[in-house]
Amino acid sequence: MTLTTPPLTKQAATGVLTGLALGDALGFPTEFNDVPAILAKFGPWRHMPLLEPAVVSDDTQMTIALGRGIRTAMDSGLLTPERLVGPVSAEFIAWYHSPDNNRAPGNTCLTACRLLERTRLWQEASQTHSKGCGANMRVAPVGLVPGLSEEQRAGAAQLQAALTHGHPTALAASDLLVRAVFLLAQGAEPLGLIGQLRSYALENRGRYHTRWLGDLWRHAGDATPGEYIQRGWDECLAALGAVQDALRDPSPETDPCERTGDGWIAEEALATALHCFLLFPEEPVTALRRAACTRGDSDSIACLTGALAGAHLGAAAWPKEWSERIEYRSDLLSLAALWDS
Repeated sequence: MTLTTPPLTKQAATGVLTGLALGDALGFPTEFNDVPAILAKFGPWRHMPLLEPAVVSDDTQMTIALGRGIRTAMDSGLLTPERLVGPVSAEFIAWYHSPDNNRAPGNTCLTACRLLERTRLWQEASQTHSKGCGANMRVAPVGLVPGLSEEQRAGAAQLQAALTHGHPTALAASDLLVRAVFLLAQGAEPLGLIGQLRSYALENRGRYHTRWLGDLWRHAGDATPGEYIQRGWDECLAALGAVQDALRDPSPETDPCERTGDGWIAEEALATALHCFLLFPEEPVTALRRAACTRGDSDSIACLTGALAGAHLGAAAWPKEWSERIEYRSDLLSLAALWDS
């Protein structure tokens, strides 16, 4: 994959965090609706409006929680699993108790957060049966933190997922989303993105990050750490293959979920977000609208699509009149300011 030097004014972190919140706000009103119902309510999908106020879901709320946890963890030095677990768990628990946590949050997140507050070991709270998209809808900040090693970035992506969603596919999908955000923010060309992600998945297929995950694999009931993590990477490789197949014969006017899945589970949310982004890599608002006008988990699909588009194009991707209206804008911009160079 070709990497080019991103422009000094790109502000990738601002682009990512604004984009994911805008996608969330576009998709939140259309979630749980099929495409005919969305079109009847909002008109042609290419002109879908951003509602006023631009209210977001738990996707953005948990992204902010993760970002704050990372910030606290790195206040005392390098990012390590020991420094990350406590602050991120505390932020997730605070979100769980927040009166604003009324945006149709996922059951896995709610159950795991309740257990995180009660148990000594986070692995005992992790829902190892669940690969819901709640694991990767919030992970984009890990792709924005400068100066991390590849091991730190992958370990942090998987650990934050595992705090709630302990299925290996949730971990692998989160790792891949972070990899995509990181590569695009560094100037990678969208055309080669899926190939690069497939290579990354194959390279990491047998790599279990013991330092970050501990004995999570035992809680999931697998015979070995390798068998545990391979299950996740193999499902994600199949999902990436579905994206490649869809883009060989692109159909922008067809619901992307028909080719790459409805997005309620982690690998499908990743795949359909990549599908929407790569249909319109230089048209970020169109990509968001396509993602929001789907039969599936539209807020999470559009949230991830916005993160990818924002990583690629930076802060300038988003219309000023949209970005200024987004809920939690000050929280998002304060986190972005930490990571924009």
